[in-house]
Amino acid sequence: MAKPSVAVPEVGVPAAQASCTCPGTLLAYPPPRGAGVAAAVRRKCLQVELGAGAGLLGGAGAWGVESMRASSPTHARAAAALAAGGGVDVDVDEERAASWMARHPSALGRFERIVAAAEGKRIVMFLDYDGTLSPIVDDPDAAFMSETMRMAVRSVAKHFPTAIVSGRCRDKVFEFVKLAELYYAGSHGMDIKGPAAAKASSSSRHAAKAKGVVFQPASEFLPMIEEVHERLVQTTRCIPGAKVENNRFCVSVHFRRVDEKMWGELSESVRGVLRGYPKLRLTHGRMVLEVRPSIKWDKGKALEFLLESLGFADCSSVLPVYIGDDRTDEDAFKVLRRRGQDQGVGILVSKHPKETSASYSLQGPAEVRA
Repeated sequence: MAKPSVAVPEVGVPAAQASCTCPGTLLAYPPPRGAGVAAAVRRKCLQVELGAGAGLLGGAGAWGVESMRASSPTHARAAAALAAGGGVDVDVDEERAASWMARHPSALGRFERIVAAAEGKRIVMFLDYDGTLSPIVDDPDAAFMSETMRMAVRSVAKHFPTAIVSGRCRDKVFEFVKLAELYYAGSHGMDIKGPAAAKASSSSRHAAKAKGVVFQPASEFLPMIEEVHERLVQTTRCIPGAKVENNRFCVSVHFRRVDEKMWGELSESVRGVLRGYPKLRLTHGRMVLEVRPSIKWDKGKALEFLLESLGFADCSSVLPVYIGDDRTDEDAFKVLRRRGQDQGVGILVSKHPKETSASYSLQGPAEVRA
């Protein structure tokens, strides 16, 4: 651990916060309020945006090559230009990086500040998977997390409710993580399940009380997603390097291995399929195009749902901490920003400056583990 001398104090809730209805102790798992909360959240948050898919697909500029380039790490282009004598201004780049770090300082460097914000509060951990717990790799099926990372996550989960929030299919990300005591929110939060059985830690104080909670706000879209997945597999078959992944409630089209000269053809192939499905929308992440149901649901909504399921809705004595590296994690960072100062900690995992609503940054999975 990078900061072995600093520990989050195990203190109770201050008297000023006694009116909060959140469950009792700082570290014990509270029971989720599954079915009732799910129904309430569905009524409050879930809306099908008819026609939204067509709007997002309108025009080649909206979801063409430029948009795909924007999803690629910009530092790769800068490095290539530098190697080719493209005249990259190193001083300007370093100045930009320094300015960005001043606005999004290292979470390790400000660890004591985060601990101070957590005093008297209940911590809930939210973790993305790809690029956060595991390195980004060319083959999405080979994105394995290290055993030391698994041990670190297991250690955190002994003390705090911990959720994995990923664009991956929930079952697939569970196969990677292999920790039954966690909450899993797959398909960008559209497939949520809590621990089926609680595991008691060595201390009875930390015995988990959580029961399983299941929430799938887009379940009616499953047949449509299956159909689109099959069509995308067929239409992208002639594009070398393209990989179509069925993440149950969304379909991911990976283009990390696709020659950039073929990106336009790939984009048009995906958009061509989706023209017949106005209830689906196209978004993008890091080197991936993603087809999702057109509902008002994302990783930020999943974070709010899990907090409410755990009994922490509208509670000032809880500190959600979210760590992620992708554009889709920005929805969660924005939720934490809206909570106000010291009411949530968003941490972006990135080696290079990019627009973010996160408060802090980390350089990669190694720093996440620390």
